[in-house]
Amino acid sequence: MQVTIFAAFIAHTSGYLLYKRIGNFPGVAAAGNILPTFALTYGLVFVTIFFFRFDYSRFQAAASFFQSTLWYFGLSLATRRLDRYRLAVIPGGDVDRLESIPGVSWHRIHSPEAIVEYASGVVADLRADLSDEWERYIADRALSGTPVYHVKQISESLTGRVEIEHLSENTLGSLNPNHAYLKIKQAIDWVSALSIIVVFSPLLLFVAAAIKLDSVGPALFKQKRMGYRGNLYEVYKFRTMKLSAAAGDEKEEAITKTGDARITRLGQFLRKSRIDELPQAINILRGEMSWIGPRPEALVLSKWYEAELPFYRYRHIVRPGITGWAQVNQGHVAAVDDVLEKLHYDFYYIKNFSPWLDVLIVFRTVRTMLTGFGAR
Repeated sequence: MQVTIFAAFIAHTSGYLLYKRIGNFPGVAAAGNILPTFALTYGLVFVTIFFFRFDYSRFQAAASFFQSTLWYFGLSLATRRLDRYRLAVIPGGDVDRLESIPGVSWHRIHSPEAIVEYASGVVADLRADLSDEWERYIADRALSGTPVYHVKQISESLTGRVEIEHLSENTLGSLNPNHAYLKIKQAIDWVSALSIIVVFSPLLLFVAAAIKLDSVGPALFKQKRMGYRGNLYEVYKFRTMKLSAAAGDEKEEAITKTGDARITRLGQFLRKSRIDELPQAINILRGEMSWIGPRPEALVLSKWYEAELPFYRYRHIVRPGITGWAQVNQGHVAAVDDVLEKLHYDFYYIKNFSPWLDVLIVFRTVRTMLTGFGAR
């Protein structure tokens, strides 16, 4: 019994800390993230206990798990009803765009003498030419313990996107990923990729055989893509399209359109379930990819985007991924304007590169696989 209580305490505490950490990212206040968070921590703790063959009570472990999830679920709902996020906005500079961001009660302050009660913080464009009165007001709010945010900082926090109109506004130091975590993540990627290839090899062989029976051509699709630090590599995926003669426009051939007639019957299912991505575990073993990172593009598309978007190459500072922050927020895109939006999400991922954000992406990827969001 003591083992069960201690394990439940560790699992509950870990779940709480993980939920608080990933709660710092945009769109995570939803109660829907509580269940996967505690399922992960309780699962890891009690699988460890089972592996070492310690005696424990399954009933008490399950009861602790359900009590934890129900408690935080109820607390989340009560908090959202009783304490809606309120931010006071100081006029001047680039603050008008904030009011279009949902989920926040925006209160524009018209005078430095005004007092906004129960505000969670004050937002201002600190690069604008503010008057002495407004600067004193900001200083007074900070001294009183009220958080003061720069407009760009709060916009990133609420939207999950890094604005990149001018790269000088985001120093390369602030956009450099944590190199220690890069190494740790690569080791985790390698071990998990090897495990998946070994454990799911029967499924992979079955899918390969089904593809061969469904349409003429090889089971695997290979394509040159731009990868880590701008190096070229060959990506492996299950083939989901019919073989056809090149239409002449290599760029158009590389773009998958909505309802693309080239996709096979089986390919529709493989794309929606993301099973077609599994052979990329080979690329992960070779150190060319990660499970999570900016989505790699076909070489012809990558060159096109680099010519149109000056900052595009910087996304290659981390290994490309099978899933990523842009994929779970935006889905599949190809037009330059949409890719620019995607780049905002990629830069946010690089700037906030951490295990906590990766865990959140895993949760959202599972939801994406169940709903088919963004598949083409």
